[in-house]
Amino acid sequence: TMDLDTQIDPSPLITRKFSSRLSSIGGDDHDYNNEQSSITLTDFQRTASDAHISENSSSSIWRERILHPCTSMKIYFADLSSFFSWRFLSWLAIQNFAMYGGVSALVMSVSLPLFKEMGIDASKQQLYSTMTLSPFALKPFIGVFSDLFPIKGYHKRYIALISILIGLIGCSTLIALYHNLSKEAALDPDTAYRLSDLLVICFFCMNVTAANLDILGEGKYSEIMRKHPESGSSVITFKFACSLLGSIVTNSYVGPLTDGGHFHIIFCIALGLLLTPFYPTLRGWLPEKKRRKSDPGMTKICCGCLFDQGSFQKKRTPFVVIALSGLAVPLLSAVTTFASLGIGIGVSMIVLLILATVTYVVFPRVVFRIIVAIMLIKISHIKLGGVLGYYYTADAQCLPDGPHFSYTYYITVAGIVGSIVNLIAVMLYQTYLSSCRFRPALMCTILAGAIAPIMDIILIKRWNHVLGISDKVFFILGSAIFEHFVNIVVALPMMVIFGKLAPPNMESAVFSYAVGIATFCFMMSQLWGSAIIKWSSMKTVGTDCNFDELPAIIGVCQILLPIIVGIPATLLIPNRLQTEPLIDWTKERWYEEQEKDENITESLTRVLEEESAEQEEGQCTEEVANEHLFT
Repeated sequence: TMDLDTQIDPSPLITRKFSSRLSSIGGDDHDYNNEQSSITLTDFQRTASDAHISENSSSSIWRERILHPCTSMKIYFADLSSFFSWRFLSWLAIQNFAMYGGVSALVMSVSLPLFKEMGIDASKQQLYSTMTLSPFALKPFIGVFSDLFPIKGYHKRYIALISILIGLIGCSTLIALYHNLSKEAALDPDTAYRLSDLLVICFFCMNVTAANLDILGEGKYSEIMRKHPESGSSVITFKFACSLLGSIVTNSYVGPLTDGGHFHIIFCIALGLLLTPFYPTLRGWLPEKKRRKSDPGMTKICCGCLFDQGSFQKKRTPFVVIALSGLAVPLLSAVTTFASLGIGIGVSMIVLLILATVTYVVFPRVVFRIIVAIMLIKISHIKLGGVLGYYYTADAQCLPDGPHFSYTYYITVAGIVGSIVNLIAVMLYQTYLSSCRFRPALMCTILAGAIAPIMDIILIKRWNHVLGISDKVFFILGSAIFEHFVNIVVALPMMVIFGKLAPPNMESAVFSYAVGIATFCFMMSQLWGSAIIKWSSMKTVGTDCNFDELPAIIGVCQILLPIIVGIPATLLIPNRLQTEPLIDWTKERWYEEQEKDENITESLTRVLEEESAEQEEGQCTEEVANEHLFT
């Protein structure tokens, strides 16, 4: 058995010659030579399209079209495995299934019934959701830390293990708190608010595990995507598919258990999920090369922790900016959640302007334009999930004419249907949209996303009864199917942009910076949604609830704003194919002059040292010759 400390890069991570596997999958009619060893899904689509033209029988054409996605999946997995090792794909699958689709989805699903049972209104519950999600905004800080501070020689392994430990501590505390204080909270509102604040902190720790493991995996595959842009969006769709499968399993038990009031069982399941990535992470399935103190620019700090001083000195300003941007968001969320909502919104707008200004100063102009586009697209869709959840699950005392959905239906049935739809959307996107250019892909998906909330307006206005459609059927057709489909199709091209934005040697840091800004903007939309709910005349808990203003708020915040702001923002993104590099870093020459000057200085120093050594050697030779002559 190989020792963990000497196990370096357990892949090989990238294998280029796989023509025999593709031949066995796609047939023996084509010759795949070494120069064409990387066959992407786009190539297969082009071949399939030519085959359709050559067929004369219409029945053959339709048969091929029906079977095309299934056949594409075979080529897709062969193409995926040509760029990523099975160990890394297995780690990515476990992490996304158990963490992103498991723990994180569980926390988000259980927060609605849990806080609603405690008497927390929709505005406060949405603020709690913002605080719970804030670890995902910590990604820039974690990305910089992992790039600069390898622990025991590894940039990612031990950070991931520490993150898992934090989640386990948070979940264990959650189980103990709920077991001891839940009965008191049901009787005393003050105890309920204190308990809810503590539960949010526990949820925060659990999401620390999910967020940190997520960014460490994203940093690795963004590095590979930069080296091999022809991989396209294949690993992104794989990641989404695994997380969606996890969310299907999670939704299947969260709804029934919450209807029965068995929250402690849900928290015990979360504890088991937090343990699943421990062994693969410990065994090095997240591939990375071990760094040593003798490596150029590496300095030992203490306790086996190294510092990549060379990389930090070369790009000090970006590293500092990225790290600070990651720390600002969780602090802002804490102030907004536990102090003043108004102050938090004002500070968040100032922080957003600072982030935009710093991006303009530090990064190339093309990166600035992409980041601004991401900001506008994310902010323009204000989140109202909290109040919608309260409306759909309100009982007869709160809302006599409401849908009165149970948690089993709202979380489990609708959630499973939505996750299955998302999984189908990922497959269709990979098959038909992964070869499109970024601008049209984003424009179409944003427009579809602006149409989707109309389904909520129809149901809230009860117009579905005029059409003779029941609430449950219309909700499944609208929110569970159409809106889920649109949401995942909107998210996929954004994730591809994040993966292709990272420059050389700063993959984790810049990737996490872009994701962190997107998460910050998402949290801003959550804050604004919470403020709109609070400052409106809506009443979401107790008896005689009032949701009269909700349709108008949805129309402005989720239909008009994305069309007016989000669609024009896509013009700031380079109109490249998703299989092409998004940024030509050699052309941008970012930090190249500084590095070139450092290389020239090192070369001159080396030449001077060599000349000095030659002179000393010449002097020694002359002295020996004189001594011999004297003798």
